[in-house]
Amino acid sequence: MIKNYIKIAWRNIWKNKVFSAINIVGLSIGMAACIVIMLFVFYEKSFDSMHSKNIYRLNEVQKFEGMNASQKVALSMFPMGATLQSEFPEIKNFTRIRWQQKFQITYQQKKIFSPQVFFVDSTFLRMFDFKLLRGDRATALLKPHSVLLTQETAKRIFGNEDPMGKTITHYGNDTTSYAVTGILANVPKNSQLQFDGLFSFNTIFNPRMFTNWGGNWLNTYLELAPGTDIKALEKKFPAYQKKYMGAQGLKSYELFLLSLKDVHANSADIGLDYINFQKFDQKLTNLFALIGLIVLVIACVNFINLSTARSAERAKEVGVRKSIGAQRFQLAIQFLGETVLLSLIALIFAVILVSIVLPYINNLSQRDLSLPIINNVGLLGLVFISAVFIGILSGIYPAVFLSSFQPVKVLKGSVETGKNKGSLRNVLVVGQFSSAIILMIATIFVIKQLRFMQKRDPGFSREQVVTVPLNMVSTAQYRVLKQELLTSSLVQGVTASQDVLGSHLDQTGIEFKLGDSPLRQLTSTLLVVDHDYLNLYKIKLAMGKNFSSEKSALSREFIINEALAKELLKDHKGKPMSSLLGQRFGFDSTGVIIGIAKDFNFNSLHYKIETLFLFNQEAWGYNNISVKVNGAKAKEAVAFIQSVWTKQLPEIPFEYQFLDDHFAEVYRVDSQVSSVVSILAGLIIIISCLGLFGLASYSAEKRIKEIGVRKVLGASVQNIVVLLSSHFIKLVVIANVIAWPVAFYVMTKWLQGFAYRINIDWWVFATAGIVSIFIAFATVSFQSVKAATANPVKSLRSE
Repeated sequence: MIKNYIKIAWRNIWKNKVFSAINIVGLSIGMAACIVIMLFVFYEKSFDSMHSKNIYRLNEVQKFEGMNASQKVALSMFPMGATLQSEFPEIKNFTRIRWQQKFQITYQQKKIFSPQVFFVDSTFLRMFDFKLLRGDRATALLKPHSVLLTQETAKRIFGNEDPMGKTITHYGNDTTSYAVTGILANVPKNSQLQFDGLFSFNTIFNPRMFTNWGGNWLNTYLELAPGTDIKALEKKFPAYQKKYMGAQGLKSYELFLLSLKDVHANSADIGLDYINFQKFDQKLTNLFALIGLIVLVIACVNFINLSTARSAERAKEVGVRKSIGAQRFQLAIQFLGETVLLSLIALIFAVILVSIVLPYINNLSQRDLSLPIINNVGLLGLVFISAVFIGILSGIYPAVFLSSFQPVKVLKGSVETGKNKGSLRNVLVVGQFSSAIILMIATIFVIKQLRFMQKRDPGFSREQVVTVPLNMVSTAQYRVLKQELLTSSLVQGVTASQDVLGSHLDQTGIEFKLGDSPLRQLTSTLLVVDHDYLNLYKIKLAMGKNFSSEKSALSREFIINEALAKELLKDHKGKPMSSLLGQRFGFDSTGVIIGIAKDFNFNSLHYKIETLFLFNQEAWGYNNISVKVNGAKAKEAVAFIQSVWTKQLPEIPFEYQFLDDHFAEVYRVDSQVSSVVSILAGLIIIISCLGLFGLASYSAEKRIKEIGVRKVLGASVQNIVVLLSSHFIKLVVIANVIAWPVAFYVMTKWLQGFAYRINIDWWVFATAGIVSIFIAFATVSFQSVKAATANPVKSLRSE
């Protein structure tokens, strides 16, 4: 019997090639979209799943005087780990992590720069389950000057030599040697913590760290006892803060915990999160999953629409089968078998499609997604069962509907099949196009907001600026580099700073005194720069003067932004900004404000402009050099910069990035969202049009004799096209009426996440409406024109 069902199902699929193709293509696209999104969601969910302990990260809410708003940060203070463990029995263990990037390692005559290493407590491997291939987890990091290297790093340094017990050297501010006490497996890519080596924190301990309350420069992870009530534990933190940090510490900081499993996906609002690899907001992951599900549902809707619309063709089959004894249940099973077979065929094409597009998806998402169906029996079974379920879900209503026909009425020709289900089909078509229009509108707004952020004047010039990290480069070496770079016409300017614009800048405490008023202590964002920084970046001064190039002015001159000027004057109503010039400001009594810069967006446009001061103090060192190059000869300029670098600093690798590329990275997640939403919107439109094409084909075929009569009576091609298209166009218009308010609400909520955002323009909705109507008309009119231009003699020959 089952063999017979399969044979009949295949015959029906082959007989109705066009409609079968529409269903298979639609389901293939829907399944492919769902499989890709499923791979992405599973990958995101797998982050840090290799660790078995109950680990939480300690975070802070910083509420400093002088800042526009409080901020959540991933950083914490050195003494917190040990003191928290001593105060609360719920905390079983702790470890601290201090990261260093581009870390120089030397072995004999070989020197490498490791992308990132961690300095950690000896408890690190007791809490985290990173695989240790050689060495003792309990003691490998116990002694100072110990290091664990990953397999890849050990191979880079030692080649085929046995690394155990070998000594490596780091030449930095202090020359330090480390003994290799173990080898780690390479860190999985689905770990938020990415490192090439673990160095003993004991090596860099000094007594001042244990009393450094207020210095936030590391991450602290806590292992909690199973079943710990997190909210109850967090309520105890204020008393702990008051005990160790005093009333001011309680006022300025709030501590909270975040589960290790949530750090990767649920920390979008936490800043200074430097070692959270590929951080991605779970809300976006859920959004992608929802849209992917909508794509698949719309593909299923196509099948329901086409099956019920073409019910008349199966009515006599049902009547004959029932008259010779077939039960309704048997007929329903047969019809379900057809949809399951269609679904399995679609699955094959979907897997092929995923294999083709996966490299592009990996490039877009910067992930390493793969489709291990062949090697993973469990995943293969899951995909197969899902395809069967989709087939059943798509076919359950048509199967019930078709098997319900009464044989007497059908065989007499007195049943009007399909018509009574027209309302349902209309609702489903409206739902399809409503979803497509909402995503179309969302895509336009997302792209507009992204372009707005990329094109908006940030208040400084970032075009043709090359940034080069100054790894282990002294101020004296920087001066030599600068002098030689300025000898070429390819270079228009050179300056340096501690941080790159667009990155998270540090905050620090400062003092301010206006005339005879009391001394005020507050916190502000800090940027240490060379004296000509404002000139190169074309940052405008609202008043005052620029930094002096005289050495006597170093550490004494401060330039503040307008936001900080307003903050400083909030207790001095009526005082003009110019009254701040020459006033005491900074870290001691020698510092003065010499200028007020116009506000500029030194961070992402997601955030409002914070208070900021610029400080010319080369003794603190610079971390980045900025080179303004001749835009017409950018390649030659970069080659010249590299040649000067190689000549002056042959042992340090040359790395560079255009500032525009850096800001593109700042908005990377927004760009990814734009691309994904655009792709899914396009898929929904394609699938909806396929369904509309199928319904239009059936409508034209069903009304072929009516069209023939109308043509004989003098109807023009245009009249026929309008007759066949008008119904579907009305449905798309209704879909627009439903979609517009939904899209307006969704995009208004989304844009609230940006401090600087575009307006909700009416023309976007009008454009989406016109485009959707045009697409629908173009889809339907193809079949309408074909029917309208057919010879009426052929359609009326049997009458």
